[in-house]
Amino acid sequence: MNISQAASATGLTSKTIRYYEQQRLLPAASRAANGYRVYSDQQLEMLRFIKRARDMGFSLEESRELLEISLNPSRTSATVKQKAEQQIQRIDQQIEALQQMRALLQQSADQCRGDESADCPILDQLNGVDAVADSTLE
Repeated sequence: MNISQAASATGLTSKTIRYYEQQRLLPAASRAANGYRVYSDQQLEMLRFIKRARDMGFSLEESRELLEISLNPSRTSATVKQKAEQQIQRIDQQIEALQQMRALLQQSADQCRGDESADCPILDQLNGVDAVADSTLE
């Protein structure tokens, strides 16, 4: 299977596959007589594994570690569970940060009249102007 077929089969781009190969996340593809990369079924499974790990938010290095663990017949599930729980904590922190961003933006949007005037609490917030402090000076 050539790189474009591998990309289609895994949901990755050809550029991403080449990058993963360059980063040694998977063994280098063999080459056909025409110089094109040829991927084995095992390499496709490795690419799918990496994609799923990345889709769950694991870094490239963490994906590499998980792939290595998955290929190790003497692995323990405790190691994988620990990595998963660490990732869940990071995701929870990201969710909290996103909720704070949303609340701040919602507050500015709620204060914005959305009319033809130039006054805009959203832009004030982006410019670092404290609309509440400014309104007390009037």
